[in-house]
Amino acid sequence: MRRLFLPLFFGILGTAILLWLGFWQVSRLEWKEGVLAEIDRRISDAPVAIPAEPTEEADQFLSVTATGLITDQEAHVLASSKTTGAIYRVVAAFETEEGRRVLLDRGWIKPPSKDDTRAPVQATITGNLLWPDERDGYTPENDVAGNIWFARDIAQLAEVLNTEPVLVITRGTNETNPVVTPMPVTSTGIPNDHLQYAVTWFGLAFIWVVMTLYYLRRMRSDKKVLEP
Repeated sequence: MRRLFLPLFFGILGTAILLWLGFWQVSRLEWKEGVLAEIDRRISDAPVAIPAEPTEEADQFLSVTATGLITDQEAHVLASSKTTGAIYRVVAAFETEEGRRVLLDRGWIKPPSKDDTRAPVQATITGNLLWPDERDGYTPENDVAGNIWFARDIAQLAEVLNTEPVLVITRGTNETNPVVTPMPVTSTGIPNDHLQYAVTWFGLAFIWVVMTLYYLRRMRSDKKVLEP
């Protein structure tokens, strides 16, 4: 019996740890679903005026509306779409009726339309404030001279387009014939892999139990063989 104690101990301990990790991921899943539901609610709220001094902590995803002039001063951010492939996001300087200049992500165009002339247009837009997190160690530096951007770096965009460091992502516009297709903010791009992690940990716990039982049975069989 003493020979079986140590493997039995580690079998129980390993199973307990793996089950705990699985249930922890289940709790994380519930938390993440709550976060995503709150983001969806905030995105679809009734729009308000752009705050005077918005911050990422207080105003991320805030639904806003504004009327003004969409200028022809643009930055083109290289991106991709599952249905379209390579695209460019068009970020323009937007002059509001109140005299502010903010960044407006109008939406996307196909690469052949990158250098098309898009005339300034008066419009009322609705959208959401966003502080994108698109840069990592593998993201190239923006080619400002060639107007090919690889990330929506708000501070740099604001400097180049001479605006406030405030970015509005268009959800809707009253333009008669929009030349840019809006690409609204959604929560679908926010990763939520906790269910997969939970299944993985529970699966490993099951395998650990099976292997422990197999090992214990094998040890008992070996003991019988060695007995005279």
